[in-house]
Order: sequence, then C-alpha cells, then structure tokens
Amino acid sequence: MKVNWRSIPWAKNSFAALSAACECSGITLHEVSAPENDITCYSLNSVNEPHFREEISRAECITIVGGPHSSACWEDVRQYADYVVIGEGEFTLPALIDMIASGSHTLPAGVASKEQTVMPNHCVLLSSYPPFTIVKGYTEITRGCPFGCGYCQTPQLFGRNMRHRRIDDIERATRVFRDVRFVTPNALAYGSDGIHLRLDKVEKLLRSLTGRRIFFGTFPSEVRPECISDASLDLIESHCENRKIHFGAQSGSNRVLQLLRRGHTAEDVMRAYDICRAHAMTPVVDYIVGLPYESDEEQRLSVAQMKEITRGGKVHVHHFTPLPGTPLAGMAARTILPDVQRELGRMALNGKATGSWIDAEVRFFKEDEDQLP
Repeated sequence: MKVNWRSIPWAKNSFAALSAACECSGITLHEVSAPENDITCYSLNSVNEPHFREEISRAECITIVGGPHSSACWEDVRQYADYVVIGEGEFTLPALIDMIASGSHTLPAGVASKEQTVMPNHCVLLSSYPPFTIVKGYTEITRGCPFGCGYCQTPQLFGRNMRHRRIDDIERATRVFRDVRFVTPNALAYGSDGIHLRLDKVEKLLRSLTGRRIFFGTFPSEVRPECISDASLDLIESHCENRKIHFGAQSGSNRVLQLLRRGHTAEDVMRAYDICRAHAMTPVVDYIVGLPYESDEEQRLSVAQMKEITRGGKVHVHHFTPLPGTPLAGMAARTILPDVQRELGRMALNGKATGSWIDAEVRFFKEDEDQLP
C-alpha cells in the first residue's frame, strides 16, 4: 500500500516531522503534487483549506487530512475527507495508516471519520520522535505556550504547558546541518515553563551545538519582547550567527494588548527594541493590523510605534485573520485605514516593512524568506 503526502509549501516542516514519525513505524510517505493511490495525506491551515477542499472531495483514493484547520474544524472537514486527524499527528497518523492497512474499523484516538469520532487522549513527548529523518526540516525544540493570545492557535493545538525536546536529541539531530534553525513558540523559553525563563538551560543547549552556525531568536524561532534582556542577548551574541532578533508586538495600544491577553505592554516592546539596539542587534517586530478590538486611533498608534521601530529595525505586518478554535474566531477584521495603508507602503518601499497586510493568503503560501537572517 502506497502512502502519499500532498506537497504544500506551508506544510514543509509538518511533512518532515510526520514523515519521520511514520518511518518509526515502517511507513514511507511519498511526496506528490496531486492525490494518488492508495492514500494521500494533507496538512491544511484555515487560509489554504478552501483551495484543496474540492481536490480532496474528488480524490479517487483514501484521504487523510490534518493540520490546524482540521483540528479546529474536524466536523466540517470530515464531510469531504475520509479521515481527519485531530491535534498532533506523530502517534495518530501511523496508527491510522496501520488501521487502514489491516482492514480494521476501530479508529485510534485523535481521528474522525464520517461515521464516528475518537477525540485525542494523549500529547506528544517530543523526544519520542525525531524532528526529521530523510525529509529534512527545521528542528522543533518546543511545543505549547502558556499564553492564550486571542488570535493564536498554538495553545489550542498543543496546550498551554511547554514541552521541550532533550538537548542530546537536538544535538544529535542537527549534526546533519551546518546552519541550525529551530521551531519554537519562544526560543528564549527553552527548558522553562514559558513564564519563568531558564537561561541556564538555553546556554546549555547553545553550548551543545558548538561548531555549527546557530540561528536562534529569529525566524522560525521568534521570542517574546519581555524575554529580551542583556543576559539573553549576551547568550545569542556569544553562541549564534544571527544579528537579528524577531519578536512580537502585535499592537501599539496597551488596551488592545490587554484584550488580546498578550501578557506584555507596549512599553515592553520599546524596552526590547532599545536592548536590541544596545547590542547592535536588528529588531524585527511583528504587528497585526485590523484587530477587532482596535479603534482608528489605536490602529494609528500601532503605526506610530512601527515608525519608531523602523528607525533601527524592521517590522513584519499582517492583516488580522480570524482563525477557528481561537478566542477571536468568527470576529471580523477591521478595515485598514487609508492613511495607515500609505504609511505601511512607505515603510515597505524603504525596505523597512514586510508582510501581508493587503493579501492574507501571502502569509501562508509564501516562504518567509525575508525573515531569515
């Protein structure tokens, strides 16, 4: 029985991780550009899902669909897919493939079909699975986030307890790379609960990778602004190649930040900016415009803060996209004000702003190469 993986640019790292998990069970995933017999697997987000819905519904093979959209909207997805993986896939996908191969109809935990659903009853211990094997990807070192930001699917998918891959497993996996990059919701939270940092564990991790070019605290291992300090940047300066630090602000309004449950203030953002500049690091700061909570003046307040940031750094800007399963699901994005559009355009023309504040789909169909160091 041939098991295929539908090639989708946004899901490259999911392919690497799930291919490795399947290999542990003796299953090989073959990358394809269209559904093929016998089984084709998909990983979808809420922006690209409409582009693949018809393809999946018309496929002449067994279809398995996972990813953040499917986890949040499994009742909808199972109407056109044969099976839906709900939540993390490392254990569930190989178990489901084995079930299909055996002819059994007993669904493993974390799977929905048209006839039945068995909700997840487990979480993945990262060091139980390699981050990649034959199919290479970034090294995922942490899952979960203790913060419940209103727009974010991470705590909905992976929970609010941080789970870390062991240092010896990270060191072993990254031996194949000269340049080492990580996937994590907050690089500086490695080894901690995400709130009380353990920089001693971050240092131990970085020291274990001596001899490699380490990129840490930059895409795709961004950090939070309140985690940026002289001590944390000293570690990055001492052990890492990047001279950019990527962190999220999301809004320049303290009222909006509080409503989003971000857990930091606008002042924390500017404090992080100042520390970055003192260390000759270029800050790359994320913002979301068109948030449901923001007033016209608060949208302009965000742009005013962006202009301050771009004196010595860059901004990465997106138009708000309501994602299913999040507290802001179902809330409409506000229109971006004409004067805000003009200011963002000027920043972009000056090479100070990147992102997708006009077309949300760019965020999910284009590689974020502009964020790499």
